[in-house]
Amino acid sequence: MNESILITGANTGLGQEAARQLALKKETKRVILFCRNQAKAEVAKKELEEKTGKRIFEIVIGDVSDTNSVRKAVEKIKEPIDAIILNAGGMVGKTAAKITPSGMNELAATNILGHVVLVDELLKQDKLKKAVLFVSAEAVPGVKPLGMKPVAMKTSTVDEFAAVLDGTYFGNKFDVTQAYGYVKYVGTMWALSMARKYPDIKFIVVSPGNTKGTNAPDSLPAPMRFMLKNFMMPIVFPLMGGMVHKIEVGVKRFVDGISDERYKSGVFYASKEGKLSGDMVDQSTFFTALKNTTFQDNADKAIHRFIK
Repeated sequence: MNESILITGANTGLGQEAARQLALKKETKRVILFCRNQAKAEVAKKELEEKTGKRIFEIVIGDVSDTNSVRKAVEKIKEPIDAIILNAGGMVGKTAAKITPSGMNELAATNILGHVVLVDELLKQDKLKKAVLFVSAEAVPGVKPLGMKPVAMKTSTVDEFAAVLDGTYFGNKFDVTQAYGYVKYVGTMWALSMARKYPDIKFIVVSPGNTKGTNAPDSLPAPMRFMLKNFMMPIVFPLMGGMVHKIEVGVKRFVDGISDERYKSGVFYASKEGKLSGDMVDQSTFFTALKNTTFQDNADKAIHRFIK
């Protein structure tokens, strides 16, 4: 049982819904909302208390794209945490390709950098006890019916993973919708490597699938955002079947991932091949690169090149 859970990006969307669902579980005694903005975090805390009738929410302020900010946040966490949901991230928006002080581009820094530092620091200080869930996406194995190609790296060396993280892998044409899948792949492989390094802690990777009711489309280019919100989500995906579900369904994947024994450490769970909704399955059954332990370790090494 997980009595205490920390969720990054918990003030809105998937993160806030995860906090709500977890608070309603009888074993949950503490939910930490790890957020970048104090005012938005306070609003989310109040909303969650009203929705759940629980007074178990705490706020910790930290920016997952900034290593120093995350380290300072960890110092504020005095009691050990049972589980973490590494949810903050997304496609970021127009500044995705911008290089941060770490050397990673903003897309990679927001989705990966602070999450790795958060886990490293909590482990170092013996403040993490049971489970870590990294939020990934079906963009990694691809979705053929939508023309979404799987991640296809040439060598998966440390240098190539590092090139994804600083953006040089994509040359002069940085397409955030393509880069997103590659960044999530790097984070996924890091989490799978951690499962082998820390066998007493459950490290699991889960995609929420294609969820309605989030603000994820807001970070997309305007034409794509319009198509997704006004055509794909309300009309096309429902007609295709297995392509969309409510936010409550997507977030239940997180809740089950950290607590249900059916879901094992060292596995990336997401929708069946070619789908974005429905039952979760082990993605390595059709995206075999996930099983390569050398690739996993190379991703971990590449990330730590950017952590000072």
